[in-house]
Amino acid sequence: MSETRRKLTTIFSADVQDYTRLMRADEEGTLATLKRHRDAMGRLIEAHEGRVVNTWGDGLIAEFPSVVEALRTAIDVQNELAGCNEKCAADEQMLFRIGINLGDVIAEGDDLYGDGVNVAARLQASAPAGGIVISNTVYDQVRNKVAVGFDFLGPLEVKNIDRGVPSYAVRIGADDPRPTFAAETFGRRAEAAAAEAAKPRPEPVGVIAAIRSGSLPVLYIVAAGLVALNLLTWNGTFWSVWPLLGLAILAGLAWIKTNPWVDRSIGILVLSGLVLLTINLLTWRGVFWAVWPLLAFAVVGGIRWVTRQNRRLGS
Repeated sequence: MSETRRKLTTIFSADVQDYTRLMRADEEGTLATLKRHRDAMGRLIEAHEGRVVNTWGDGLIAEFPSVVEALRTAIDVQNELAGCNEKCAADEQMLFRIGINLGDVIAEGDDLYGDGVNVAARLQASAPAGGIVISNTVYDQVRNKVAVGFDFLGPLEVKNIDRGVPSYAVRIGADDPRPTFAAETFGRRAEAAAAEAAKPRPEPVGVIAAIRSGSLPVLYIVAAGLVALNLLTWNGTFWSVWPLLGLAILAGLAWIKTNPWVDRSIGILVLSGLVLLTINLLTWRGVFWAVWPLLAFAVVGGIRWVTRQNRRLGS
């Protein structure tokens, strides 16, 4: 009997996009190409001190003691295979999808099992052809150590894991011709996101910097200053309530942005509802007009929540 133990490790999962179509078109050629690509991948994994755990069909699982080396391997793999694919016609190219996760797994002999492996496989399945998707546990370890960009994709729904797994697409470079994800927050096309990211940007200051960095205490200080100014210049009107409402909206948006486990659509609906309710109360004339948009927001939010639950159960 092999010894069974638990350990924390970095899981690297890869498989071929459209493998069935490639096999249907040319079985022998596809198998030969797969062997060449797997050999190249195995060589790079070994060079970065990883080990291949398992191969099946068109898939491969490897593990690394270093999170950074796992990501560097994935980047090297995609770059090397991209060079190989340049020599092939578009419909003959073999593109791999890669997912990386840092998690607790069960080790039995040379094999690995558990949610840590399942999450890596789910991340890989969500990656574009020729792309890399990582979990938030990987992102936290590599974000300042590898010269690549990252696009936040939001929570990835994984079976048996509540609230999903926050995930990031790895943007290898602005000139990378392979498809990448655009950040879900902005809903931009991948090409526009890469071009935008390549532009030089001035360092944000003041309230703008606070919003981008999620530094809510700065917003609280600004709010306290407005209230103090209103009281010191009191003329019977509490005028600071309106800029305070604006700051509250900014704080709410910053909070939603910096908490990836929050469903952004539902969060924005809740925030919009609270803003409308506040405006209705501040301008009260005996009519509760906010009830109708609040009802609409509740219906839309309920549909969104039910849809997410159905997708989670089906995953």
